[in-house]
Amino acid sequence: MGCCSTFKSFTFTILITILLWTSTTDHHTCNARKSWHTRTISTSLSKKKSTNHHHQHQHHHNGGKSKSKASSHKAPPSPKVKAPPAPPKVKTPLAPPIGKAPAAPPENDNGGGPVTDAAATYNVLDFGAKGDGSSDDTKAFEGAWAAACKVTGSKIIVPSPYKFLLGPITFSGPYCQHNIIFQIDGTIIAPSSFKPYGSGLFQWILFTKLVGLTIQGGGTVDGSGSIWWKDSRLNDPLDDELKLIIPINGTTKQTNNSSITNSLGGNMPSIKPTAIRFYGSFDVTVTGITIQNSPQCHLKFDNCVGVSVYNFHVSSPADSPNTDGIHLQNSKDVLIHTTDLSCGDDCVSIQTGCSNVYIHNVNCGPGHGISIGSLGKDNTKACVSNITVRDVMMHNTMNGVRIKTWQGGSGSVQNVQFSNIQVSEVQLPIVIDQFYCDKSTCKNQSSAVALSGINYERIRGTYTVKPVHFACSDSMPCTDVHLNGINLKPIQERYHLYDAFCWKTFGQLLSPAVPPVECLQVGKPSSSHVQADHDTC
Repeated sequence: MGCCSTFKSFTFTILITILLWTSTTDHHTCNARKSWHTRTISTSLSKKKSTNHHHQHQHHHNGGKSKSKASSHKAPPSPKVKAPPAPPKVKTPLAPPIGKAPAAPPENDNGGGPVTDAAATYNVLDFGAKGDGSSDDTKAFEGAWAAACKVTGSKIIVPSPYKFLLGPITFSGPYCQHNIIFQIDGTIIAPSSFKPYGSGLFQWILFTKLVGLTIQGGGTVDGSGSIWWKDSRLNDPLDDELKLIIPINGTTKQTNNSSITNSLGGNMPSIKPTAIRFYGSFDVTVTGITIQNSPQCHLKFDNCVGVSVYNFHVSSPADSPNTDGIHLQNSKDVLIHTTDLSCGDDCVSIQTGCSNVYIHNVNCGPGHGISIGSLGKDNTKACVSNITVRDVMMHNTMNGVRIKTWQGGSGSVQNVQFSNIQVSEVQLPIVIDQFYCDKSTCKNQSSAVALSGINYERIRGTYTVKPVHFACSDSMPCTDVHLNGINLKPIQERYHLYDAFCWKTFGQLLSPAVPPVECLQVGKPSSSHVQADHDTC
């Protein structure tokens, strides 16, 4: 019994030892597993609430916002660093760098040219102009143009109240950018001597081979023309319609042919300059300014397409020779309106090569009216078509609406509309003259510029010499001449009065005319009067 008891005690002791050993081993194993699991969680979920100190730090760093969603991302600072800089880097190239356009602008192709610099203004005073009316400012204007030429939509400023003396000058393309504005608010004056013009120039101020140029402002361009008018030569052309105007007392006004002293710069050059001339240009505009006292034509467009003239003024004495207001030659798509023209020759002169010309709301006088021609001089070919002149006031002019051609010419004038013309004390309101001659004598020739489709509608007012004068070619009569609403009343002044006159003029009187125009022949001329194919336009 003692043995048995001893054995049991020993067995119990061994069991207790085994249990204790097993317990210790499990404890270490659990601790090892727990340690590995804890490291794994703390690495992947380091920002969860299980680590209170780290959570409190993140809570403070992010302004107290919950990180339950953000904790699945890597590091919150990364998006903040990358996202903000991106938008400005994308938008910056859209704006052109300031100041780079004038230095080296790319060529303008009307589709992808340089960006217009609205601030690109060039005041001629900043280029050395004095503006005192006596210093030569030509170089300053050339400098301003050289700078403006490089920038699309740039503007040259000619400020008021300065007066700028300018010699003969050219503002030229074709390498200038488009849509340049010439803002004339001051006064530009021409030299008061002939010397700067040498042996002669066709113009004082020339704009050539430009696109989209605009001359605007309220300033004045003065051509100092009086020295040129006084030195008129014996062979200066005279308006041939003077032969129709015979004073009652039998005397005619003589042209002053006195010469100018050398103090004005010597004898007059053989060519008198036009004040402003556009040559070979597209989409040009003249508005607001006044051109006065030009030596010859005031404003000329030669070989231009797309011309707009409005709110424009011409002012020269009635006796200033050959001072046309606006002269058009080889130009198309022309619009002239809301304009006052006072000069010594045609208010508007339309020469060969012109088509699609629209003139309306113009005041003309003094002057020689609105004329197509003269055409066909020296046996040349002339082509004019699609001309409309309407809503015009004419006061104290030599002619109203006129077409004039030379004998020996060829070509044609077609589709002309004169409508709603109000005349007041006009010597010859309606004129076609195919025997025009601005010399003392001209050779008789059979060929002529063909005239057809000429319409006169609502020509009304007063005349002082002859209401209608149609003198057409024997070999090439005028055809399709239509008159409607003609009401002209005579005023006896200092000239002989005459009845309406027609020669070789065929057409139709659509309503009774006052006074009667019974000389107009109805229908068509005989078939023998046919223009040769090589003469057609």
